[in-house]
Amino acid sequence: MRVEIADKRLEEISADIEIVFIIDKNFDHPWVKDKEELELLGFKGEQDEVLFLPSSRRVYVGTSLDSQDIRIATAKAIRALRGKKFKTAKAGVYIQNCPITNIKAFAEGAILGSYSFERYKSKKTEGGLETIYLANEEYSNKSFTLENAQKSIKEATILAEITNSVRDIVNTPPNEIYPETFAQMAKEVALEENLEIKILDENDLKQEGMEAFLAVGRASSNPPRLVHLTYKPKGEVKAKIAIVGKGLTYDSGGLNLKPSEHMVTMKLDKSGASSALGIVRAAKKLELPVEVHAILGLAENMVGGNAYKPDDILRAKNGKTIEVRNTDAEGRLVLADCLCYAQEKVNPDYLIDIATLTGASMIALGRYTMGVMGFNDELKEKFLKAGEASGELAATLPFNRFLPKLIESKVADVSNLASSRYGGAITAALFLGEFVENRDRWIHLDIAGPAYSEEEWGYNPVGATGAGVRIVVKWIQKEFVFKHHGEKNGS
Repeated sequence: MRVEIADKRLEEISADIEIVFIIDKNFDHPWVKDKEELELLGFKGEQDEVLFLPSSRRVYVGTSLDSQDIRIATAKAIRALRGKKFKTAKAGVYIQNCPITNIKAFAEGAILGSYSFERYKSKKTEGGLETIYLANEEYSNKSFTLENAQKSIKEATILAEITNSVRDIVNTPPNEIYPETFAQMAKEVALEENLEIKILDENDLKQEGMEAFLAVGRASSNPPRLVHLTYKPKGEVKAKIAIVGKGLTYDSGGLNLKPSEHMVTMKLDKSGASSALGIVRAAKKLELPVEVHAILGLAENMVGGNAYKPDDILRAKNGKTIEVRNTDAEGRLVLADCLCYAQEKVNPDYLIDIATLTGASMIALGRYTMGVMGFNDELKEKFLKAGEASGELAATLPFNRFLPKLIESKVADVSNLASSRYGGAITAALFLGEFVENRDRWIHLDIAGPAYSEEEWGYNPVGATGAGVRIVVKWIQKEFVFKHHGEKNGS
């Protein structure tokens, strides 16, 4: 799918189909040319309501000018044309405030909405749009420049295509992607993007003293790997950022075996590492003025005679001891050692971890919203604003002085499971905080809810969504690019 800006008015563009948005139920705009038929068919222009008129070769979608609404409306239009023989479409430009925001949203919605994962299907869906042309014409005659529109489309295309590549990784089944093959794939990405890469095998992890990480992968026939990718910008480096991603290529729960219905879809547990890989790729392609380190903790949590056990006491890389009370609370063990590794090897200005960490996050926030946690309220607020600007839903879950007591252990420094079932997403984050030195510069993103879905929502398909990529990239841009360039709203 390509989105291009054409230096023509809408009526001058030749295309197979036209996409028209009904803004705030306004049917009187000149672009709405099928008013009588829309009324006859009962189309009211409600938000996300879609109607395809083959006779006039137009798709109508109800929306507002809000950027997230435009993003979703575009995806709805693309999906309405899935499997049909139209190759090209055209649309006008719809601006709310900042001229580039909705152009980006349109391009992202088109590319994200066109995604499907059919790699393993013998019969694949045929047809579908290949190119959408945006006119040099705006809904309310607001001004914008072709140059800025082209830059906006280029950036949106990079982010959306990388997000789709992350979706591909997460959707790939565990018989194909396991720690070794994930590491090999990361090596190929590093070669393609000219990134530095270091891969640690199980012997290297042992030398590094990463006992918690090693324990999780001990029962698998596929040994664990740590992948460290580095992007260094040309010129001034405004910050050094480490992104730690949870990469459980499959999670059976270990000896605390998951119920069978919960084991299906557990290929999703590599979403954090997949997104971290996407973020470092985006940093390179967008030439962001920050040094980005992506540290991927890759393991399989399986069952076997040498599996780690409840009651085991493990020593993490920083020397802290961990009482294992549940082997299905494994992601935090991998992340604990990876956070220690990131701080020791990178000494970052900011430390971010991304993980499908807890079902408790979904209970607190629902399936569509990621949890943002940390000790610095100002930093958390910046991530919420980045989420709003990027279109990723995010909300904070608050720490308090009483919750840390729930992860105290009688026999070790900390327990990997809280003594209460309540507040599990927060106590998991507090566990990770035990392995963070500069807590004011650390953010934890629990993407367990939005990372994977068994039904379509918004511009997200069935399966993986690529959650985490756009919010982190947007935070980097707002913090280290837009502040210096003075771009309105950090769009």
